[in-house]
Amino acid sequence: SYWAAQVISSMVTAIPVVGKDVAIWVWGGYAVGNITLKRLFSVHFIFPFVMVGLAVLHLAFLHTTGSGNPLGVDSDCSLVRFHSFYTVKDLVGVVVGCTVLVFVVSFYPYMLVDGESFVPCDYMDTPKSIH
Repeated sequence: SYWAAQVISSMVTAIPVVGKDVAIWVWGGYAVGNITLKRLFSVHFIFPFVMVGLAVLHLAFLHTTGSGNPLGVDSDCSLVRFHSFYTVKDLVGVVVGCTVLVFVVSFYPYMLVDGESFVPCDYMDTPKSIH
């Protein structure tokens, strides 16, 4: 929402010396506007893909170098194979999570939405919760 973007993006003004310039850069002008909301939407859309990429990169490095333990002792006595045990365990978790997500989105789409989200934005009237 407009006021959430206003409050959160105004926090960068607390940075000494360059805070005001950073805020103007984040806003795309001297106040929160349409470009700011588009930028925030873009960041919220791209960030999960970046996180998935970092997770894949982490798994690739883990696969090539292997993992270690703090003691540095190599023992295979407590080795549990990744494939089959952890793959099935993770797959069950993903399926249950996706099922719950689809159920909530399909039958209760406004369950976690704040009621003030439906109030049109008024630039001249700050909500009482922000004062």
